[in-house]
Amino acid sequence: MSSISFEEIMFTIMSATQDTLKSYMDTDIYAGKVEKKINPLRSDVVSIIGVAGDRVGYILFATEKSSAEQIAKELLMLEEADDESINDAIGEVTNNIAGVFKSKYHEQYGSVALGLPLVVSGRIRPISDPPEQASHDGSMSVQCKGVTIPFTTLDGRITFRIMVYM
Repeated sequence: MSSISFEEIMFTIMSATQDTLKSYMDTDIYAGKVEKKINPLRSDVVSIIGVAGDRVGYILFATEKSSAEQIAKELLMLEEADDESINDAIGEVTNNIAGVFKSKYHEQYGSVALGLPLVVSGRIRPISDPPEQASHDGSMSVQCKGVTIPFTTLDGRITFRIMVYM
């Protein structure tokens, strides 16, 4: 069994993200510069899916409420999106991106298992930040090893970040 490189994982996540939004929403989304470090990030909506198997980690989808509302309206064909619809839509998009990753990874490298999407809100911060900050600002700590990939539509109506830890 050959080993998957982190670059292959990033490429797979990028193409899975672009394919998912194109397929489900007929929306072209463009990837920005990959950040090889994790900076504190405040997002209105964050969806997290655990990955298990030969490689273990997480795929996170983080966005602001306006982008999350736009995704929910387009994905679920709604005039207006309430919080439950937004959480469902963002969880579904994250699940589809992770599902594409799982399918490709399984075909090439063996078994992969995914957890159910967990949708939360708040600030994502590196685990290396001082712990006293976490108790006061409602932040969630994550491992610092990974990358952040920004995505946007050409018109800027939808922007989000995918974070990958593996």
